[in-house]
Amino acid sequence: MSTMERANPQDQYSFEVTHGAAELQELVELQEITEGTPVSVAGRMLSKRDQGSIVFGDIHDLDGSIQIVAEEGKIPEFDAFKESNIGDWFGITGEIGATRRGETSVFVNDWAKLAETEISFPGKQGLKDGETIHRQRYLDLAVNPESRKKFIDRSTIVSSIRRELESQDFIEVETPSLQPIHGGASARPFETHHNALDMELYLRIAPELYLKRLVVGGLARVFEIGKVFRNEGISTKHNPEFTMMEVYAAYWDHENQMELAENLISSAANEVSGSTTIEYQGKEVDLSTPWRRAPMDQLVSEEIGEEVSVDTDIKKLRNLCEQHQIPVHKSYGTGKLLLELYEKTVESKLWGPIFVTEHPKEVSPLAREHRARPGYTERFEGIVAGMELCNGFSELNDPKEQYQRFLEQEKTKDIDDEAMPMDYDYIRALQYGLPPTAGLGIGIDRLVMLATNSASIRDIVLFPTLKPDGFKTSY
Repeated sequence: MSTMERANPQDQYSFEVTHGAAELQELVELQEITEGTPVSVAGRMLSKRDQGSIVFGDIHDLDGSIQIVAEEGKIPEFDAFKESNIGDWFGITGEIGATRRGETSVFVNDWAKLAETEISFPGKQGLKDGETIHRQRYLDLAVNPESRKKFIDRSTIVSSIRRELESQDFIEVETPSLQPIHGGASARPFETHHNALDMELYLRIAPELYLKRLVVGGLARVFEIGKVFRNEGISTKHNPEFTMMEVYAAYWDHENQMELAENLISSAANEVSGSTTIEYQGKEVDLSTPWRRAPMDQLVSEEIGEEVSVDTDIKKLRNLCEQHQIPVHKSYGTGKLLLELYEKTVESKLWGPIFVTEHPKEVSPLAREHRARPGYTERFEGIVAGMELCNGFSELNDPKEQYQRFLEQEKTKDIDDEAMPMDYDYIRALQYGLPPTAGLGIGIDRLVMLATNSASIRDIVLFPTLKPDGFKTSY
């Protein structure tokens, strides 16, 4: 290897790695690798200690780090190696051994610079500035092992959900992200225009209506894990682009889906923490099953100190909203007023885990009416640590009633830009027959927040939505 090939990363097209850093450390600890064994490692150097004729460095890869020892006279181009920067990538070949202090190290025989940093690198001390962490995730991942672990845990959680659903004979499908009608949830969509067809399209706010079309077609158990998009505000719990898992099962009802939800969530937490009891923001959460179930109107009544329901006089509900400084519109019915009271006075206080059940029919246009409580639906929301983690219900499968529900939604368009529009093709699908079916949606991002003890959704989304910072460069 010539000097140019060794020191110039542009001349490196590949490098053969025999061991990861953590793997080497473990093999030495288990005495499964002997001193003097030839090894090759690669990674970013995040610290370097120059002691004249010897240079010590720490090479970091995905799983961990290992010390390297380079001695003058024992490696080619020692001076060039010494002049390398913190943050440069290296391929190192050498022999495993230990320093006088007993630290496992790779004693360098040869080296190649695989990439170099041209910007000042934070190094082993890490990166603490939140704005930089979220904006330059590549830098965050390079120097903050706790961030890398969160995203590895995220992958573990998604894999856990996928395995469990497949074990119950659910099949994974893909439905359109670009849709001619936005539906399946109450949210403001992102709009775009398709030039060839000269038509407006929307980024999906939910895959729900397409997944239920598949159940009509005979795919009795389906699920999808994918991105959905809602043109709404940004907060610690909201990003305009987020990941949703939705699952639908023919012949199930909401009770079956609550059982599935609590099992999926508790299992995912156990996968990354080794227990169903975890800590979130300094407080313990016990996710073991079964979770508590409680009707929404019961929870609101307990919180405000008087009995309320969808049958409560509407003037009384409006007065209660006013007392709690909740803005309302004159078109709101008792169901919507009850929901407003719940969201503003109860939800954030529910540490849970708890399923809030029996949502009013007025605010649940896709859910089946409760079999024992007129005016309510067989709908639930799973709340943990004040966050809604999941939403599900027995699905409305009567095309005539669904048509009327869509019409009611359309009447509110002038005051509610999140109202669902009429979807005639979905009504046509229901006319072919949807068997008794129940659906469930789990917000993957919030589940990962909970399982990794992350206060903000930005901490567990690799590239959260941010305004550009105006950075430019030139050569």
